[in-house]
Amino acid sequence: MIQELALLHIRPNQTAEFEAAFAEAQAIISSMAGYVRHELQVCLEDDHKYALFVWWETLEDHTEGFRGSPEYQQWRTLLHHFYDPFPVVEHYKQVFL
Repeated sequence: MIQELALLHIRPNQTAEFEAAFAEAQAIISSMAGYVRHELQVCLEDDHKYALFVWWETLEDHTEGFRGSPEYQQWRTLLHHFYDPFPVVEHYKQVFL
C-alpha cells in the first residue's frame, strides 16, 4: 500500500467553497479501483492550507488508474481552480509502524 500526500494551498476567501466542492469530489475518488481511504486535514496555523492523504493499493492505481480516468476530469473541474500554487503530489510507503 502507498500513501499519496498533496499539500493544498487554497486561494484566499475560498476555503468554504473548496470544502463544499471536496465534499462532492470525495465520492469520485473513493469509487476508484485501488482506493483504500483518504483524509483531508486543515492546517491549524494557516486555514488556507490543507493536507490531503490518500491511501492506494499501488502507485499505479493513482498515477495511471485515477489520473487516466474520466472521473479524474470531474475531480479536476471541481477542485483544481482553488489551488494557488498547484500542489506537488508525492507518494510514500511505510518503513516503520
